[in-house]
Amino acid sequence: MKKLVLSVMTALIALATPLNAFAAETAAEVADPTSAKAWAAAIAIGLVAAAGAIAMALVIGKSVDGIARQPEVEGKIRTTMMLGLVFVETAIIYALIVAILIIFVL
Repeated sequence: MKKLVLSVMTALIALATPLNAFAAETAAEVADPTSAKAWAAAIAIGLVAAAGAIAMALVIGKSVDGIARQPEVEGKIRTTMMLGLVFVETAIIYALIVAILIIFVL
């Protein structure tokens, strides 16, 4: 798990490093904040979606492990798993709303 998180963080840093290659060269491009908004929204939703996918995978994996160990409590484990997945998905939807607000309001 730690290796996965470390590799994801390394990949994100490697992807974020060459962003200065997209720097604006003219005064008209500097005055236009649309591309900055698009980058901010894309980074925000991308990070949260990746983290949400990892969290969902962990929740599902642990619940399957728990059901395999104790099949008699399958209903309780499944209910708790669904509730956890709802909370993770809610966090992803909040990030989508923030990304939309960044694009259209800010």
